Amino acid sequence: MGRLEHYLAEQSQHLLDGDSLRRSEVAYMRIKDALQHAGLEPGEPLSEPQLSKMLGISRTPVREALQQLAQEGLVQVIPGRAVTVASRSVQDVLDVIHMRSLLEPELARLAAESASDQHRKAFANCMNEMEAALAADDYPAWSKADVVFHDTMSQACPNPLLGETVVMLRNRVHHLAKTDSRHNPARLAACTAEHRRIVDALLNRDGKEAEEAMRDHLGILRESMFNKLMYGQ
Repeated sequence: MGRLEHYLAEQSQHLLDGDSLRRSEVAYMRIKDALQHAGLEPGEPLSEPQLSKMLGISRTPVREALQQLAQEGLVQVIPGRAVTVASRSVQDVLDVIHMRSLLEPELARLAAESASDQHRKAFANCMNEMEAALAADDYPAWSKADVVFHDTMSQACPNPLLGETVVMLRNRVHHLAKTDSRHNPARLAACTAEHRRIVDALLNRDGKEAEEAMRDHLGILRESMFNKLMYGQ
């Protein structure tokens, strides 16, 4: 059983019941979850018939889900040939992080000033889960909490377009950015501390500190990713 098939089978009971959702929405959520957490490699092929069989969903909804994921930058569609996990050049990754550094500090400021009590509770829960996962050396759990945290921050932003744009940018290099921490315990610990600073600012409704903390985090991420991609450090 391949990584994708194993992950989809393992996670099926943990995802939302599809009875109230369109089949394409179920396919989208499950494939996106696997792309983010199943350890698939950039350029790895994705078979529409195989995905249909694994998900127990006909090929048309799977095709619709893959088209949406392609728009978000998580997969690449080669017309008439194949669908693959998105692969990015070093410059692609640095360009995305540059865009995030322009937009995400502002998103963090707005979220700190506008987030509801429910959003703030979610921030605290995600941070607790990340710190627990760090202590348990459970990178998959850390990664999932990180995704929920950033998605929640985007949802808390009063400018929906800004929130959606930042999510799209993160999706474009999420599978590569994870390599920055997955096999580097020191970087994972430092990244957790960087997130703690951001979350503390969000919880304190301190927009200026949230903005600065996010800018510092992305600056460190850019340097770390550059070293990783260029020199394997």
